[in-house]
Amino acid sequence: MKISAADYRTLPNKRITLAGMSGVGKTTLARKLPVDQWFHFSGDYRIGTHYLGEEIQDQAKLEAMKLPYFAKLLRSDSLYIGLNLTIDNLAPLSDYLGKIGNPDVGGLPLAEFIRRQELHHDAEVRAIADVPRFIDKAQNIYGYPHFLCDIGGSLCELQTEKPIQTLAQHSIILYIKASEQDEQTLIERAQRYPKPLYYPTAFLEKHLAIFMQERGLDYVAQIDPDQFVSWVFDKLFRSRLPKYQRIADTYGYTVTAAELLEVRDAQDFDDLICLALER
Repeated sequence: MKISAADYRTLPNKRITLAGMSGVGKTTLARKLPVDQWFHFSGDYRIGTHYLGEEIQDQAKLEAMKLPYFAKLLRSDSLYIGLNLTIDNLAPLSDYLGKIGNPDVGGLPLAEFIRRQELHHDAEVRAIADVPRFIDKAQNIYGYPHFLCDIGGSLCELQTEKPIQTLAQHSIILYIKASEQDEQTLIERAQRYPKPLYYPTAFLEKHLAIFMQERGLDYVAQIDPDQFVSWVFDKLFRSRLPKYQRIADTYGYTVTAAELLEVRDAQDFDDLICLALER
């Protein structure tokens, strides 16, 4: 959505999509906005609860069935396994996405890893397609005047342009650009605490081959999952930066992570958006 700063100021219903790498402050910003004024739509939460919820639960049951005590209770419907997934706790989704490598230390075989990657990609596309409906529900059912859409860090990796066009049609896309110092901090944090990531298939195949060749590995099952994630993160991070900038240049606007950090409340947020619109 393209709009002037003057027109934005007069909008009775503001709809903003935050885009950018994980860790740049999207969720932190959401907590600073009045909870009775801004409906917070989390793409990852929608994916984990609605589109991959059953898959995640089934995986948990599969693991539980390996233990005789829990297997007996599950077969007799004496035990229930449910998800405690919230906007602030997306660990079940992250753990399901998993890491590639040695199964003895929690890694996934290549075929299963790719299957889950594809499921996540499709779920993300479907979650974004839900945004217009949730904008309507937030205002007309729940009475929220404003809508904040927090999309996950892999938005720029989608294989189709349609989801981004949907977001641009129904909201102002605000790309949060990290500074060089922010980038280094995010990379170092990810390397210390490696978390599951989404990779485009071509990117994964290329860097998986490089990683295995450098370390003299013959099989995916020999890979230490955390080592691969730590090694590949900065390469994935750098590859995403121009993709996000293209989205901002084509469909939206750019603010910096440092500017976002200065936001204390809804008024500051409006001022920052207007600054982005003006420039």
